[in-house]
Amino acid sequence: MNRQLLRNTDSADPGGSWSLDPEGIQTPEGANRTQTAKVGLRLFLVVVSSLFFLFLMAFIARSQVADWLPLTEPLGPLANPWQLWLNSALLVFGSLALQWARMAARQGHLGATVIGFGLGGVFALAFLAGQLWVWQQFVAWGYFVSSNPANSFFYLLTGLHGLHLLGGLIAWSRTVAKFLHRVPLPQLSASVELCAIYWHYLLGLWLVLFALLTSTPETYAAIAAFCGLR
Repeated sequence: MNRQLLRNTDSADPGGSWSLDPEGIQTPEGANRTQTAKVGLRLFLVVVSSLFFLFLMAFIARSQVADWLPLTEPLGPLANPWQLWLNSALLVFGSLALQWARMAARQGHLGATVIGFGLGGVFALAFLAGQLWVWQQFVAWGYFVSSNPANSFFYLLTGLHGLHLLGGLIAWSRTVAKFLHRVPLPQLSASVELCAIYWHYLLGLWLVLFALLTSTPETYAAIAAFCGLR
């Protein structure tokens, strides 16, 4: 009996096994809210995936029309898309940083969580700045939105992806504000995890877009034939 009492006393001690939740913050209600938020995010990602799938199918179908001028032709802006490679690397680093923050939050390491979470947002902002830079290069080279269907789809797909990342940065900034107000880490771990999941999704989506936008007309024709769009 005395040993059992000692175990109970140790578990209630802030220096004991409750070190990750010293105030008993993670209540069943909080766990339910976290699970609900994860389910909501997954449903949202399904909707986003459906939206982009429809746009990608429209992209493939439109690429089979005679007035389509490929952006990957030898003198086209995507013949050597090193700017997009650079932006892709920034998004990869951002996703890795948020995964680091996610793992650190699970282990209760506040400092590593703050650093990783902050770097994730910084890399995301750098990615968006890089995308705007690519758009400026397109305009400078005379590749306007309405001058070619391939141009229009490039602006559309990259712009939609950027808007979704910008929405993620709004959620990211709200979590940063909570960090600044010294909200306990157990209350923030769910927000960190949701941001990490969202960043991983946007990275995967961008890799698909990047691969498609930099593909050749022969690849578009093969995909169109496979999907019955020719």
